[in-house]
Amino acid sequence: MDSLIAAAARALSMGDPLGALNRIALRDDAAALALRGIAMAQIGDLTRAKALVRRAARAFGPREAAARARCIVAEAEIALASRDLAWPSKALAAAAVTLEAHGDRTNAAHARTLEARRLLLIGRLDEAGHKLAQIDLSTLTPALRAIHEITLAGISMRRVRAKAAQAALARAEEAARWARIPALAAEVEQAHAGLDAPAARLIARGKEHPLLLEEVETLFASNALIIDACHNLVRARNMLVPLAKRPVLFALARTLGEAWPGEVPRGVLLTRAFGAKHADESHRARLRVEIGRLRKLMRAVAGVNATKQGFVLSPLGARTVVVLARLVDERHAAVLAFLADGESWSGSALALALGASQRTVQRALKELAAAGKVQCYGRGRARRWMAPPLPGFATTLLLPAPLPGG
Repeated sequence: MDSLIAAAARALSMGDPLGALNRIALRDDAAALALRGIAMAQIGDLTRAKALVRRAARAFGPREAAARARCIVAEAEIALASRDLAWPSKALAAAAVTLEAHGDRTNAAHARTLEARRLLLIGRLDEAGHKLAQIDLSTLTPALRAIHEITLAGISMRRVRAKAAQAALARAEEAARWARIPALAAEVEQAHAGLDAPAARLIARGKEHPLLLEEVETLFASNALIIDACHNLVRARNMLVPLAKRPVLFALARTLGEAWPGEVPRGVLLTRAFGAKHADESHRARLRVEIGRLRKLMRAVAGVNATKQGFVLSPLGARTVVVLARLVDERHAAVLAFLADGESWSGSALALALGASQRTVQRALKELAAAGKVQCYGRGRARRWMAPPLPGFATTLLLPAPLPGG
Protein backbone atom coordinates (compact mmCIF):
# COMPACT_ATOMS: atom_id res chain seq x y z
CA MET A 1 0.00 0.00 0.00
CA ASP A 2 1.53 3.34 -1.05
CA SER A 3 1.60 6.40 1.20
CA LEU A 4 -1.30 8.23 -0.48
CA ILE A 5 -3.61 5.20 -0.23
CA ALA A 6 -2.63 4.73 3.41
CA ALA A 7 -3.26 8.39 4.18
CA ALA A 8 -6.64 8.33 2.43
CA ALA A 9 -7.65 5.21 4.34
CA ARG A 10 -6.73 6.89 7.64
CA ALA A 11 -8.76 9.96 6.70
CA LEU A 12 -11.81 7.83 5.93
CA SER A 13 -11.47 5.94 9.22
CA MET A 14 -11.61 9.32 11.00
CA GLY A 15 -14.70 10.43 9.07
CA ASP A 16 -12.84 12.89 6.80
CA PRO A 17 -13.97 12.04 3.23
CA LEU A 18 -12.76 15.35 1.76
CA GLY A 19 -9.29 14.75 3.15
CA ALA A 20 -9.29 11.31 1.52
CA LEU A 21 -10.45 12.68 -1.83
CA ASN A 22 -7.73 15.32 -1.79
CA ARG A 23 -5.19 12.50 -1.91
CA ILE A 24 -6.75 10.08 -4.42
CA ALA A 25 -9.36 11.99 -6.47
CA LEU A 26 -7.38 11.72 -9.71
CA ARG A 27 -6.36 8.07 -9.39
CA ASP A 28 -8.13 5.17 -11.12
CA ASP A 29 -6.31 2.15 -9.70
CA ALA A 30 -8.44 -0.40 -7.85
CA ALA A 31 -7.53 0.66 -4.30
CA ALA A 32 -8.13 4.32 -5.09
CA LEU A 33 -11.48 3.56 -6.71
CA ALA A 34 -12.59 1.68 -3.61
CA LEU A 35 -11.55 4.49 -1.29
CA ARG A 36 -13.17 7.09 -3.54
CA GLY A 37 -16.38 5.10 -3.42
CA ILE A 38 -16.35 5.03 0.38
CA ALA A 39 -15.59 8.77 0.46
CA MET A 40 -18.51 9.54 -1.86
CA ALA A 41 -20.76 7.43 0.37
CA GLN A 42 -19.69 9.43 3.42
CA ILE A 43 -20.44 12.64 1.54
CA GLY A 44 -23.88 11.32 0.63
CA ASP A 45 -23.58 10.66 -3.11
CA LEU A 46 -24.65 7.03 -2.83
CA THR A 47 -25.28 6.46 -6.55
CA ARG A 48 -21.75 7.54 -7.46
CA ALA A 49 -20.36 5.60 -4.50
CA LYS A 50 -21.97 2.35 -5.63
CA ALA A 51 -20.59 2.74 -9.17
CA LEU A 52 -17.05 3.40 -7.90
CA VAL A 53 -17.04 0.44 -5.54
CA ARG A 54 -18.26 -1.88 -8.29
CA ARG A 55 -15.52 -0.60 -10.62
CA ALA A 56 -12.99 -1.28 -7.87
CA ALA A 57 -14.22 -4.85 -7.39
CA ARG A 58 -13.78 -5.53 -11.11
CA ALA A 59 -10.35 -3.88 -11.14
CA PHE A 60 -8.87 -6.11 -8.44
CA GLY A 61 -7.13 -9.18 -9.85
CA PRO A 62 -8.17 -12.82 -9.34
CA ARG A 63 -5.57 -13.24 -6.60
CA GLU A 64 -6.93 -10.31 -4.60
CA ALA A 65 -9.91 -12.09 -3.07
CA ALA A 66 -9.73 -10.16 0.19
CA ALA A 67 -9.77 -6.83 -1.62
CA ARG A 68 -12.81 -7.86 -3.66
CA ALA A 69 -14.51 -9.03 -0.47
CA ARG A 70 -13.92 -5.61 1.11
CA CYS A 71 -15.58 -4.04 -1.93
CA ILE A 72 -18.61 -6.28 -1.40
CA VAL A 73 -18.78 -5.13 2.22
CA ALA A 74 -18.51 -1.49 1.13
CA GLU A 75 -21.26 -1.97 -1.46
CA ALA A 76 -23.48 -3.58 1.20
CA GLU A 77 -22.93 -0.60 3.49
CA ILE A 78 -23.89 1.77 0.67
CA ALA A 79 -26.99 -0.33 -0.06
CA LEU A 80 -27.99 -0.17 3.60
CA ALA A 81 -27.56 3.62 3.66
CA SER A 82 -29.70 3.95 0.52
CA ARG A 83 -32.28 1.55 2.02
CA ASP A 84 -31.78 -1.03 -0.71
CA LEU A 85 -32.76 -3.95 1.51
CA ALA A 86 -32.93 -6.53 -1.27
CA TRP A 87 -29.18 -6.73 -1.87
CA PRO A 88 -27.83 -10.31 -1.78
CA SER A 89 -27.06 -11.20 1.82
CA LYS A 90 -25.40 -14.46 0.69
CA ALA A 91 -22.68 -12.46 -1.07
CA LEU A 92 -22.05 -10.49 2.11
CA ALA A 93 -21.87 -13.68 4.19
CA ALA A 94 -19.39 -15.17 1.70
CA ALA A 95 -17.32 -11.97 1.86
CA ALA A 96 -17.18 -12.26 5.66
CA VAL A 97 -15.90 -15.83 5.38
CA THR A 98 -13.27 -14.77 2.84
CA LEU A 99 -12.07 -11.91 5.01
CA GLU A 100 -11.89 -14.18 8.04
CA ALA A 101 -9.80 -16.68 6.07
CA HIS A 102 -7.38 -13.91 5.06
CA GLY A 103 -6.98 -12.69 8.62
CA ASP A 104 -9.04 -9.51 8.21
CA ARG A 105 -11.24 -10.13 11.24
CA THR A 106 -12.22 -6.47 11.61
CA ASN A 107 -13.85 -6.21 8.19
CA ALA A 108 -15.38 -9.66 8.64
CA ALA A 109 -17.02 -8.38 11.82
CA HIS A 110 -18.12 -5.27 9.94
CA ALA A 111 -19.84 -7.47 7.34
CA ARG A 112 -21.76 -9.35 10.04
CA THR A 113 -22.76 -6.07 11.71
CA LEU A 114 -24.14 -4.80 8.41
CA GLU A 115 -26.23 -7.92 7.99
CA ALA A 116 -27.52 -7.55 11.56
CA ARG A 117 -28.54 -3.94 10.84
CA ARG A 118 -30.41 -5.06 7.73
CA LEU A 119 -32.21 -7.79 9.68
CA LEU A 120 -33.14 -5.22 12.33
CA LEU A 121 -34.66 -2.94 9.69
CA ILE A 122 -36.90 -5.70 8.34
CA GLY A 123 -37.96 -6.77 11.85
CA ARG A 124 -36.13 -10.12 12.05
CA LEU A 125 -34.88 -9.42 15.55
CA ASP A 126 -33.89 -12.96 16.57
CA GLU A 127 -31.68 -13.35 13.51
CA ALA A 128 -30.16 -9.91 14.02
CA GLY A 129 -29.28 -10.73 17.63
CA HIS A 130 -27.82 -14.08 16.60
CA LYS A 131 -25.66 -12.39 13.96
CA LEU A 132 -24.32 -9.90 16.51
CA ALA A 133 -23.59 -12.69 18.98
CA GLN A 134 -21.23 -14.29 16.43
CA ILE A 135 -18.97 -11.24 16.46
CA ASP A 136 -15.76 -11.22 18.51
CA LEU A 137 -15.85 -7.78 20.15
CA SER A 138 -12.07 -7.70 20.45
CA THR A 139 -11.82 -7.37 16.65
CA LEU A 140 -13.91 -4.17 16.53
CA THR A 141 -12.50 -0.69 16.17
CA PRO A 142 -14.13 2.00 18.37
CA ALA A 143 -16.31 3.08 15.43
CA LEU A 144 -17.50 -0.46 14.74
CA ARG A 145 -18.06 -1.05 18.45
CA ALA A 146 -20.33 2.02 18.54
CA ILE A 147 -22.33 0.74 15.55
CA HIS A 148 -22.53 -2.72 17.15
CA GLU A 149 -23.97 -1.22 20.34
CA ILE A 150 -26.40 1.03 18.45
CA THR A 151 -27.71 -2.08 16.68
CA LEU A 152 -28.08 -3.89 20.00
CA ALA A 153 -29.96 -0.89 21.36
CA GLY A 154 -32.25 -0.93 18.32
CA ILE A 155 -33.13 -4.58 18.93
CA SER A 156 -33.83 -3.86 22.61
CA MET A 157 -36.01 -0.86 21.78
CA ARG A 158 -38.06 -2.85 19.28
CA ARG A 159 -38.54 -5.48 21.98
CA VAL A 160 -39.57 -2.80 24.50
CA ARG A 161 -36.55 -3.42 26.73
CA ALA A 162 -35.61 0.13 27.65
CA LYS A 163 -33.04 -0.68 30.33
CA ALA A 164 -31.06 -2.94 27.99
CA ALA A 165 -31.24 -0.24 25.30
CA GLN A 166 -29.96 2.40 27.73
CA ALA A 167 -26.99 0.21 28.67
CA ALA A 168 -26.13 -0.43 25.01
CA LEU A 169 -26.33 3.27 24.14
CA ALA A 170 -24.07 4.14 27.07
CA ARG A 171 -21.46 1.76 25.65
CA ALA A 172 -22.03 3.20 22.17
CA GLU A 173 -21.48 6.72 23.47
CA GLU A 174 -18.19 5.75 25.07
CA ALA A 175 -17.00 4.01 21.88
CA ALA A 176 -18.03 7.02 19.76
CA ARG A 177 -15.92 9.30 21.97
CA TRP A 178 -12.90 7.11 21.27
CA ALA A 179 -13.69 7.04 17.54
CA ARG A 180 -13.92 10.86 17.33
CA ILE A 181 -16.20 10.76 14.30
CA PRO A 182 -18.85 13.52 14.44
CA ALA A 183 -21.38 11.65 12.29
CA LEU A 184 -21.15 8.62 14.57
CA ALA A 185 -21.57 10.75 17.69
CA ALA A 186 -24.65 12.31 16.07
CA GLU A 187 -26.12 8.85 15.38
CA VAL A 188 -25.69 7.88 19.03
CA GLU A 189 -27.27 11.16 20.12
CA GLN A 190 -30.23 10.55 17.78
CA ALA A 191 -30.74 7.08 19.26
CA HIS A 192 -30.65 8.57 22.76
CA ALA A 193 -33.26 11.15 21.75
CA GLY A 194 -35.55 8.39 20.49
CA LEU A 195 -35.22 6.51 23.75
CA ASP A 196 -35.89 9.61 25.85
CA ALA A 197 -38.95 10.72 23.86
CA PRO A 198 -42.55 9.67 24.56
CA ALA A 199 -43.34 6.38 22.88
CA ALA A 200 -47.06 5.84 23.46
CA ARG A 201 -50.21 7.13 25.16
CA LEU A 202 -51.81 5.55 28.21
CA ILE A 203 -55.59 5.80 28.33
CA ALA A 204 -57.23 4.85 31.63
CA ARG A 205 -60.46 5.92 33.35
CA GLY A 206 -61.17 8.63 30.82
CA LYS A 207 -57.74 10.27 31.09
CA GLU A 208 -54.62 9.93 28.99
CA HIS A 209 -50.94 10.85 29.22
CA PRO A 210 -47.74 10.01 27.30
CA LEU A 211 -45.38 7.21 28.32
CA LEU A 212 -41.65 6.80 27.76
CA LEU A 213 -40.42 3.43 26.50
CA GLU A 214 -39.13 2.66 30.00
CA GLU A 215 -42.62 3.28 31.39
CA VAL A 216 -44.12 1.02 28.72
CA GLU A 217 -41.71 -1.73 29.81
CA THR A 218 -42.84 -1.25 33.43
CA LEU A 219 -46.48 -1.37 32.34
CA PHE A 220 -45.93 -4.68 30.55
CA ALA A 221 -44.50 -6.13 33.78
CA SER A 222 -47.47 -4.92 35.86
CA ASN A 223 -50.68 -6.71 36.75
CA ALA A 224 -52.80 -4.53 34.44
CA LEU A 225 -54.97 -5.82 31.63
CA ILE A 226 -53.55 -3.93 28.63
CA ILE A 227 -55.44 -3.28 25.43
CA ASP A 228 -52.36 -2.73 23.30
CA ALA A 229 -53.23 -0.64 20.24
CA CYS A 230 -49.55 -0.48 19.23
CA HIS A 231 -49.45 -4.23 18.53
CA ASN A 232 -53.23 -4.90 18.28
CA LEU A 233 -53.44 -7.42 21.10
CA VAL A 234 -54.72 -7.81 24.64
CA ARG A 235 -52.09 -8.54 27.25
CA ALA A 236 -52.23 -9.70 30.87
CA ARG A 237 -48.72 -10.43 32.15
CA ASN A 238 -47.46 -13.33 30.02
CA MET A 239 -50.84 -14.09 28.46
CA LEU A 240 -51.36 -12.58 25.02
CA VAL A 241 -54.53 -12.46 22.95
CA PRO A 242 -53.43 -11.49 19.41
CA LEU A 243 -56.12 -9.58 17.51
CA ALA A 244 -54.08 -8.07 14.66
CA LYS A 245 -55.97 -10.20 12.15
CA ARG A 246 -59.32 -9.52 13.84
CA PRO A 247 -59.77 -5.74 13.47
CA VAL A 248 -63.45 -5.75 14.44
CA LEU A 249 -62.76 -7.67 17.64
CA PHE A 250 -59.87 -5.38 18.50
CA ALA A 251 -62.02 -2.30 17.91
CA LEU A 252 -64.58 -3.73 20.35
CA ALA A 253 -61.88 -4.55 22.92
CA ARG A 254 -60.32 -1.08 22.67
CA THR A 255 -63.70 0.66 23.02
CA LEU A 256 -64.52 -1.41 26.09
CA GLY A 257 -61.05 -0.76 27.53
CA GLU A 258 -61.28 3.01 27.07
CA ALA A 259 -64.63 3.10 28.85
CA TRP A 260 -63.64 0.80 31.76
CA PRO A 261 -64.88 0.55 34.47
CA GLY A 262 -67.98 1.93 32.82
CA GLU A 263 -70.17 0.26 30.25
CA VAL A 264 -70.32 1.02 26.54
CA PRO A 265 -73.73 1.48 24.89
CA ARG A 266 -74.47 -0.79 21.99
CA GLY A 267 -74.79 2.15 19.61
CA VAL A 268 -71.23 3.28 20.40
CA LEU A 269 -69.89 -0.23 19.80
CA LEU A 270 -71.73 -0.44 16.48
CA THR A 271 -70.21 2.85 15.36
CA ARG A 272 -66.64 2.04 16.47
CA ALA A 273 -66.57 -1.54 15.21
CA PHE A 274 -68.73 -1.38 12.07
CA GLY A 275 -68.98 2.32 11.25
CA ALA A 276 -72.75 1.98 11.41
CA LYS A 277 -74.43 5.38 11.70
CA HIS A 278 -77.95 4.03 11.57
CA ALA A 279 -78.01 0.56 13.13
CA ASP A 280 -80.68 -1.94 12.17
CA GLU A 281 -81.43 -5.42 13.43
CA SER A 282 -78.75 -7.00 11.21
CA HIS A 283 -76.10 -4.78 12.80
CA ARG A 284 -77.28 -5.68 16.29
CA ALA A 285 -77.23 -9.35 15.40
CA ARG A 286 -73.71 -9.06 14.08
CA LEU A 287 -72.64 -7.26 17.25
CA ARG A 288 -73.93 -10.15 19.35
CA VAL A 289 -71.94 -12.59 17.22
CA GLU A 290 -68.72 -10.56 17.43
CA ILE A 291 -69.09 -10.01 21.18
CA GLY A 292 -69.46 -13.77 21.55
CA ARG A 293 -66.23 -14.31 19.60
CA LEU A 294 -64.41 -11.70 21.68
CA ARG A 295 -65.73 -13.21 24.91
CA LYS A 296 -64.40 -16.63 23.84
CA LEU A 297 -60.95 -15.33 22.93
CA MET A 298 -60.58 -13.28 26.12
CA ARG A 299 -62.04 -15.75 28.60
CA ALA A 300 -58.62 -16.40 30.20
CA VAL A 301 -58.02 -12.71 31.02
CA ALA A 302 -61.40 -10.96 31.18
CA GLY A 303 -65.13 -11.33 30.80
CA VAL A 304 -67.35 -9.31 28.47
CA ASN A 305 -70.62 -8.90 30.34
CA ALA A 306 -73.90 -7.62 28.98
CA THR A 307 -75.64 -4.72 30.71
CA LYS A 308 -79.00 -3.08 30.19
CA GLN A 309 -77.54 -0.51 27.82
CA GLY A 310 -74.56 -2.36 26.33
CA PHE A 311 -71.46 -4.26 27.51
CA VAL A 312 -68.73 -3.88 30.11
CA LEU A 313 -65.26 -5.39 30.40
CA SER A 314 -64.63 -7.38 33.60
CA PRO A 315 -60.93 -8.23 34.07
CA LEU A 316 -60.08 -11.38 36.01
CA GLY A 317 -57.93 -11.19 39.12
CA ALA A 318 -59.04 -7.68 40.13
CA ARG A 319 -56.82 -6.15 37.46
CA THR A 320 -57.07 -2.57 36.31
CA VAL A 321 -57.68 -2.00 32.59
CA VAL A 322 -55.64 0.42 30.47
CA VAL A 323 -55.32 1.13 26.77
CA LEU A 324 -51.87 1.62 25.29
CA ALA A 325 -52.28 3.72 22.15
CA ARG A 326 -49.93 5.17 19.59
CA LEU A 327 -49.06 8.84 19.93
CA VAL A 328 -50.14 9.28 16.32
CA ASP A 329 -53.50 7.81 15.40
CA GLU A 330 -52.54 7.56 11.75
CA ARG A 331 -53.73 4.76 9.49
CA HIS A 332 -50.29 4.49 7.87
CA ALA A 333 -48.25 5.17 11.02
CA ALA A 334 -45.80 2.32 10.36
CA VAL A 335 -44.94 3.70 6.91
CA LEU A 336 -44.32 7.14 8.41
CA ALA A 337 -42.17 5.62 11.16
CA PHE A 338 -39.75 4.11 8.64
CA LEU A 339 -39.64 7.26 6.51
CA ALA A 340 -39.00 9.42 9.57
CA ASP A 341 -35.45 8.05 9.91
CA GLY A 342 -34.31 10.75 7.49
CA GLU A 343 -33.30 8.32 4.73
CA SER A 344 -34.93 7.94 1.32
CA TRP A 345 -36.79 4.67 0.82
CA SER A 346 -38.01 2.85 -2.25
CA GLY A 347 -41.48 1.37 -2.23
CA SER A 348 -40.05 -2.15 -2.52
CA ALA A 349 -37.77 -1.63 0.49
CA LEU A 350 -40.71 -0.39 2.56
CA ALA A 351 -42.75 -3.42 1.52
CA LEU A 352 -39.92 -5.73 2.63
CA ALA A 353 -39.51 -3.93 5.97
CA LEU A 354 -43.26 -3.87 6.65
CA GLY A 355 -43.90 -7.42 5.50
CA ALA A 356 -46.60 -6.10 3.17
CA SER A 357 -47.23 -6.27 -0.56
CA GLN A 358 -45.79 -3.55 -2.79
CA ARG A 359 -49.29 -2.70 -3.99
CA THR A 360 -50.44 -2.07 -0.40
CA VAL A 361 -47.41 0.11 0.33
CA GLN A 362 -47.83 2.10 -2.90
CA ARG A 363 -51.47 2.83 -2.01
CA ALA A 364 -50.38 4.02 1.43
CA LEU A 365 -47.65 6.24 -0.04
CA LYS A 366 -50.08 7.81 -2.50
CA GLU A 367 -52.53 8.62 0.30
CA LEU A 368 -49.77 10.09 2.45
CA ALA A 369 -48.43 12.12 -0.48
CA ALA A 370 -51.91 13.48 -1.22
CA ALA A 371 -52.13 14.58 2.42
CA GLY A 372 -48.73 16.27 2.18
CA LYS A 373 -47.13 13.96 4.75
CA VAL A 374 -44.50 12.44 2.45
CA GLN A 375 -42.72 13.49 -0.70
CA CYS A 376 -40.96 11.63 -3.48
CA TYR A 377 -38.35 12.21 -6.13
CA GLY A 378 -37.25 10.20 -9.16
CA ARG A 379 -39.30 7.98 -11.43
CA GLY A 380 -39.95 4.29 -11.85
CA ARG A 381 -37.53 2.07 -9.97
CA ALA A 382 -35.46 5.12 -9.04
CA ARG A 383 -38.34 6.73 -7.13
CA ARG A 384 -37.58 7.36 -3.46
CA TRP A 385 -39.83 8.50 -0.63
CA MET A 386 -39.02 10.69 2.36
CA ALA A 387 -40.87 12.29 5.26
CA PRO A 388 -39.89 14.89 7.84
CA PRO A 389 -38.97 13.49 11.28
CA LEU A 390 -41.94 13.01 13.59
CA PRO A 391 -41.26 15.75 16.18
CA GLY A 392 -41.25 15.21 19.91
CA PHE A 393 -41.67 11.46 20.19
CA ALA A 394 -40.09 8.12 19.37
CA THR A 395 -41.20 5.93 16.48
CA THR A 396 -40.24 2.66 18.22
CA LEU A 397 -43.76 1.40 18.88
CA LEU A 398 -44.89 2.41 15.39
CA LEU A 399 -42.55 -0.13 13.79
CA PRO A 400 -43.66 -3.70 13.11
CA ALA A 401 -42.12 -6.13 15.60
CA PRO A 402 -42.69 -9.51 17.24
CA LEU A 403 -45.20 -9.60 20.05
CA PRO A 404 -43.93 -7.95 23.25
CA GLY A 405 -42.05 -10.49 25.28
CA GLY A 406 -41.36 -12.55 22.14
